[in-house]
Amino acid sequence: MRPLPPIDPTHHDHPGAGRRMLTPVSSVLGDWCSADYTAPIGAVSTSTLDRTFFALSDPTRRRILKRLARGPATIGELAEPFGLTLNGIKKHVAILQEVELVSTTKVGRSRECQLGRADLKDVTRWIDSYRQALEARLESFGAYVEARTARDQ
Repeated sequence: MRPLPPIDPTHHDHPGAGRRMLTPVSSVLGDWCSADYTAPIGAVSTSTLDRTFFALSDPTRRRILKRLARGPATIGELAEPFGLTLNGIKKHVAILQEVELVSTTKVGRSRECQLGRADLKDVTRWIDSYRQALEARLESFGAYVEARTARDQ
């Protein structure tokens, strides 16, 4: 498995970051999402998972989705509560749009955003497979603790 790309302090919520520069998901992950990478559990598209989790990894993008869950909003309306420039919000929206979490339409001179039609079945299946594996491990650990406690008494 190839390592993740190095962290760029101007790209992520890094303590030393000045102005954040965002780039589309595909240019950040590059060929890291190639066919030779396989998920440890579940048979889902790693490219889709990687891109979706990357899009959801940023708190600003999650807040954009939360806002859009209430209804459509223009880029300007999305930018206001974040104190970001229109270009900064556009870059966040572009990343969300790339994985179909957001869709945009031009309305007059502005661009209106709304929740997209992303199919999150692969993401849900991946999360469920890890939840099941974790629950099985916890049950096994619980049985071990009970047996050990009973033996020590």
